[in-house]
Amino acid sequence: MIYLDYAATTPISENALNTYNEISRKYYGNSQSIHNIGLEANNIVELAKKQLGKILNCNSDGIFFTSSGSEANYLSITSILKGNKKKGNHIITTMTEHSSILNLFNELEKDGFNVTYLTSDIYGRISLDELEKSLRPDTILTSISFVNSEIGTIQDIKKIGSLLRKNNVIFHTDAVQAFGKIVIDVNELNIDSISFSSHKIYGPKGVGFCYINPDVKWSPIVSGTTHQKGFRSGTLDVPSISALTTAATDIYSELNNNYHYYSKLNSHFRNLLLNNQLPVTIYGTNQIPNIIGFSVEGIEGQYLMLECDKNGIAISTGSACKVGLQDPSSTMLAIGLTRDAARQFVRISFGKFTNFTHINKLVEVIKELRENS
Repeated sequence: MIYLDYAATTPISENALNTYNEISRKYYGNSQSIHNIGLEANNIVELAKKQLGKILNCNSDGIFFTSSGSEANYLSITSILKGNKKKGNHIITTMTEHSSILNLFNELEKDGFNVTYLTSDIYGRISLDELEKSLRPDTILTSISFVNSEIGTIQDIKKIGSLLRKNNVIFHTDAVQAFGKIVIDVNELNIDSISFSSHKIYGPKGVGFCYINPDVKWSPIVSGTTHQKGFRSGTLDVPSISALTTAATDIYSELNNNYHYYSKLNSHFRNLLLNNQLPVTIYGTNQIPNIIGFSVEGIEGQYLMLECDKNGIAISTGSACKVGLQDPSSTMLAIGLTRDAARQFVRISFGKFTNFTHINKLVEVIKELRENS
């Protein structure tokens, strides 16, 4: 099977798996326990926080572990809103966010928050002018994704963060698709809160983390929670946290090489489409090279995905968190496509096991489908 859906999930690396197994055997204590076995487990967690803090250039005291990137989004945003509710009830986001953000903001509207949804241009970029005009005295928080999960567009996070900091508005960004693909310096980018996932970088599933600047006020969602300073209930999964840290360390050591390799694969795909004169539209701009969102004229995305699957190629029709829904991609609608055109959308995403032969095979399948349609 040719796997071209690394943005949905990645296989766990041997190094991360070995770390998981070793920590599971040696450090099985509850990191909250105060006996020696518990303290040893807690030391492993603290070492992981320091290593991740070093990678992100942030204060490790602000790192909190979660069960996923989606939960990291939920807990960080809701904790910050609860801690700053006296300021007001206005929050800002975009219609191109991951479903975990959009679903949360939809619920927050029901709870009385006033939400402004920024528009995007045809490339998925927001306007700084529109963002600035949307700010109000009662604006608490703005959440804008670092990299769009469907078309790979990178927002100008540094300028966004600078604008929000000048206006005393807390800035959260979902960096699940950016983590391990491009350098993230939390301090330089003026980020207050940021979320990450393990299984997108060859770590285990079921673990993620977020960072909240220790200077930012937040309050526990559940009163009386003692784990992680009250941020999240439940015993920490020390083996998964260690494996996540191993995966993060490894992928950042390979970041530049991977970026150049994915750029070559990306260019190869685009050149093959041109050489074969295929009617394919690629969406986005200023993108990370491992994600390509596109549509083939006259072919519905779901049909293309199924035909690729029959030919031994795994691609997606968008974010895996929205699979099974009949509605077209919210990103495609947000950038101006009609619902029918949005249903033609598919996404491919590269990983460290992707090669040029895989790309050749995909283009062959697309070409054959076009000739027979």
